[in-house]
Amino acid sequence: MMHIQSGKSRCMKRLTGALGVMVLSTTLSLPVLAGTLDPNNPQDALKIQRKMICGSLTDKRPQAYTWQGDVFSRVQGEKDRLVFKVVGTNVRQCVTVTDPQKGEGFRSVSREVMLYLDPESGKILRTWDNPWTGAKVEVVHVANDPVNMRAPMFALTRDGNPLRAEGRVVGNLYLSTSEFPLFYPNPLGGAYQNYVGGTYQAIELFNNFVNAKGLFDADRIDAPRTFVSWVRVSQWLPWMEMGSRPGYLIFNTQGSSIESPDELPPVLKSELEANYPAYFTPPPVDDKRPNETSWTVFKRHIDARRKKSK
Repeated sequence: MMHIQSGKSRCMKRLTGALGVMVLSTTLSLPVLAGTLDPNNPQDALKIQRKMICGSLTDKRPQAYTWQGDVFSRVQGEKDRLVFKVVGTNVRQCVTVTDPQKGEGFRSVSREVMLYLDPESGKILRTWDNPWTGAKVEVVHVANDPVNMRAPMFALTRDGNPLRAEGRVVGNLYLSTSEFPLFYPNPLGGAYQNYVGGTYQAIELFNNFVNAKGLFDADRIDAPRTFVSWVRVSQWLPWMEMGSRPGYLIFNTQGSSIESPDELPPVLKSELEANYPAYFTPPPVDDKRPNETSWTVFKRHIDARRKKSK
């Protein structure tokens, strides 16, 4: 799902989940003025990273993001269809950590919800009439808890290179982009996936836009409002019950950081209040649970449904 993303794919291993924790890592040439963070200085780059990912340099300050957009199907020889609209939120907080060799860094913890909406009415889907199979299926919304940074971030990268904040400035905006190809064993698959397939494949594309002056202001603790676009190209969602039918989905969304739950779209805020109240606040900073994905959540949902039907 969507997490505010910055940088290029050499930091890919830090991505978590499907909206995973996003990181900064491309080259930026800016005049470094007094009172301005230097993107090529590792310690300054770490502060820039933290401001973009966490929204603040302050420990345990909750920061929420929201996004909404469209989901299209693509099947060879068939016109693309708008199958769903989506609306989501991710709430996170960060904490300072210390490593004997790498010094001071930070860790982010978060959880997220994304709802599938009827493309015409905008109402939350509880069931969905599959136009390809004719079946009515239960809709399983995204509710991933947690979606945490897999490892803390420091002024030195995992391979020991100095961290740099990379991107470009256009006018008064700092722009960063990241591409994350995902390819891993599907949690719903069996013991013979290497022989018959069953690997989850997707790509997630992030573009972030933030006021450059505010972001690079060395005296400013909190980041300016960050705007983000998130695109995902992925296989069919498991609850669609498409089996091995050819085709895939294209998610196209836009969003931003927010300061209050009152800024959430009403349909999302109401659903959180009714069914996902824990998602208004982030996990504890010492959270050590394994990360969730849409696939692991769906597997647990199916296991519970099968157990109930016995």
